[in-house]
Amino acid sequence: MAENRILIVDDDDICRKNLTRLFQREGFHVSGARDGKTALKRLSELPYDVVMADLVMDDIDGLELLEQIKTRFPDTEVILITGYASIPTAIEAVKKGAYHYLEKPFRPDETIHLVRQAIEKKRLREQVIKLETQLQRDLKASIPTLIGNSRVMVEVVKLIKQVARVNCNVLITGESGTGKELAALMIHYHSQRRNNNFLAINCGGFAEELLANELFGHEKDAFTGASSTRIGLLETASGGTLFLDEIGEMPQSMQVKLLRAIQEQEIIRVGGTRPISIDVRIISATNQDLKKAVHAGLFRRDLYYRLNVVSIDIPPLRKRKEDIPILAHYFLHRTAKRFHRRVSTFSDQAMEALRNYYFPGNVRELENIIEHAVALTRDNTIQLKDLPADLSELEVFSFEASDNKVMTLRKMEQNYIRWVLRRVGHNKTKAAKLLGIDRSSLWRHLKNCEFED
Repeated sequence: MAENRILIVDDDDICRKNLTRLFQREGFHVSGARDGKTALKRLSELPYDVVMADLVMDDIDGLELLEQIKTRFPDTEVILITGYASIPTAIEAVKKGAYHYLEKPFRPDETIHLVRQAIEKKRLREQVIKLETQLQRDLKASIPTLIGNSRVMVEVVKLIKQVARVNCNVLITGESGTGKELAALMIHYHSQRRNNNFLAINCGGFAEELLANELFGHEKDAFTGASSTRIGLLETASGGTLFLDEIGEMPQSMQVKLLRAIQEQEIIRVGGTRPISIDVRIISATNQDLKKAVHAGLFRRDLYYRLNVVSIDIPPLRKRKEDIPILAHYFLHRTAKRFHRRVSTFSDQAMEALRNYYFPGNVRELENIIEHAVALTRDNTIQLKDLPADLSELEVFSFEASDNKVMTLRKMEQNYIRWVLRRVGHNKTKAAKLLGIDRSSLWRHLKNCEFED
C-alpha cells in the first residue's frame, strides 16, 4: 500500500505542529515547512500526496504557492487553510485547482476526512492514468478489456482468461449494458482461435426466416431474390468464434437447427442438401433467466446444456459500485479527448451522485451520462448540475438493501445519517442541525449503529 505523504506549510509554529501530530497519529508521513520557498524545496526532493498550506503567508502566499505547485507538481493535491475573512479568496483558489479549503478553527475528524478524500482522488487519478496507458496498449494490440478493480470483476476477468484456453461453449449472463459482448471478445482474444473470425449476431433482432438465412446462409435460387449463394455466419466463423446475443429470444424451431449444428459440427444452407463441416466456438449471452425459460418450456433443455458448458455472470454496476469512479474517470478522459474539451475531473457532489445512482442501464448508461456531462459543462470540472436532471435530483439513499430485501429501520437510519454527513462534508455540527438533534445525540446514534465513517 502506498505511503500517504502530507506537507504542512504554515508560518504559525503551533498550528503546524498540531496538524503534524494529528496526522502522525493517523499513520501519515508528515513533513512541515514555515514558508513557501521551503515547501517548494521539499516537493522537489520528495513526492507528496497533499500539501496543506496557509492562505496568508509572508514570502509566498497560499495562492502563489498553489499556482507553482500546480505548474511544477501537478499530481499533488492542495488544501488551503484559511480564516473566515479569507473564504472568498479560498473559493477562488478552488476554481484555480485547489482540492478544497479548510476553515480555522478546524475539527480533527473533518480535517482527516478531507485529506483522505484528496488522497483518494490522487490515487484514483493515478489508477485512471495507468488504466488509460494499458488500454491504449490494448487498443493498439486489439485487446478487449473489461474495466474494474472490484473483487467481483477481478474474479470475472480471471474466469474469462481461464475458460478462454478451453475450447468449450460459454454462456454469458447479465443485465443489458454490463459488457457481455466485451466479455465474449475477451474470451475469443485469449483463446487459440484469436487469429480467426469473431462474428456476432443479435438473435432478437431478426424474424425467424431472416435469422436462419444469417446463420446458415443459402444456395442460389433457394428463394425468390436469391440470385447467388450466400455463406452464413456459422460457416464464416468456422475456425473462430460466433457470439449469439440475446439467445433467449431465438425461436424454438431455430433452437432445433442450432442444436443440430452444434452436435454434428455441420450445417446445411437454406435451399441446399449438402452438409458443410464447421469448427466454431459458440459464445451466447442473455439477460433472461434461461433456467426458468427451460422449466417453462420456452427454451430447449438440450440446447441449454450444449450452450452452458461454462457460465460467466457479469454483475450489474450497482453491485460493484467501487468501480464507478474509475469507470467514470476513464469515460471522462476518453470523451473529453474525443470532444476536444478540457474537462479533467468531477466535483465531490457529482461523484457522490454517480456513486449512489442505481444505474438500470449499467456501464452503457454511465458512459452516456458522462458524454452528456462533457458536452454540456462550461467548466473543467463536471458539476452536479451537468449531470442529467433525474440523476442530480435523485435521493441518494435507498429503502432496499443490496440483496433487494427490504432494509431494516436501523440500517436505513445508518444510511440516512451517512447521506446527511456526506451532504455537509462530514461536518457533524451541521449534520446534527439538519437531523434535528444535538451533536452528542448524533455521536450516540453513530455508535449505536456501528457507523463507519
